[in-house]
Amino acid sequence: MGRVHSSTILAETISWYCSLFLAIMLVLSCCESSVTEDERMYIRVRFKDSIYKPCDEIYVVHEGETLQTISEKCGDPYIVEENPHIHDPDDVFPGLVIKITPLRNK
Repeated sequence: MGRVHSSTILAETISWYCSLFLAIMLVLSCCESSVTEDERMYIRVRFKDSIYKPCDEIYVVHEGETLQTISEKCGDPYIVEENPHIHDPDDVFPGLVIKITPLRNK
């Protein structure tokens, strides 16, 4: 029986790890996100807009916000008048959807 050189063992080990790495990469490429390019663009635009534009026309109330703080943040002093579904200005809760019309757009 012949002797196996250490360089042959090293080459086989490296070959095995390379094969394993390629198999993992193949599996991961099959599991790539199914987000379309249009959806990626929408996410980028929404993120960019959220930095420069604090309030959209449709606003979802966050934890700890009041109509007063939203009015100051968004520049809309007539939130109650524009949202007839708000019967009590003190009854604002997270998740409530309201219409915002900044004063500069009126």
